[in-house]
Amino acid sequence: MDGRRRTNPYELTDESPVYVISVAAQLSGLHPQTLRQYDRLGLVSPDRTAGRGRRYSARDIELLRTVQQLSQDEGINLAGIKRIIELENQVAALQSRVAELSAAVDGAAAAIQQREAQVHASYRRDLVPYQDVHQASALVVWRPRRHGEA
Repeated sequence: MDGRRRTNPYELTDESPVYVISVAAQLSGLHPQTLRQYDRLGLVSPDRTAGRGRRYSARDIELLRTVQQLSQDEGINLAGIKRIIELENQVAALQSRVAELSAAVDGAAAAIQQREAQVHASYRRDLVPYQDVHQASALVVWRPRRHGEA
């Protein structure tokens, strides 16, 4: 499973372990002994019942087909296939984490903007002097004081 929790225990999803090994073998086009070998090698690890029987999900069936295709059509050995599966799972997990962090950054940016708006709204504008200055016609001359002058 990918960590998602189902709210309804009777809801069927792609991760629901429903197929016994004979049905999974038939659906994937593989021999049941091949499925057992893939399980032992850690390529496709189905859920287990209380009596230790294997239960395959629709996602497991798809993975079995992918393993078969990589092995037969691409000529990749089982160790290579296992590494490919591990890397694909790692990429999926990293993509999920990036999405989580992006959402967190977006939320933090929105919170900062909201707080910034609150700070700006809290300025005491009644203390800021206001003058309507069109043109200044006054001349100011500054003369430094000498020592001893008051």
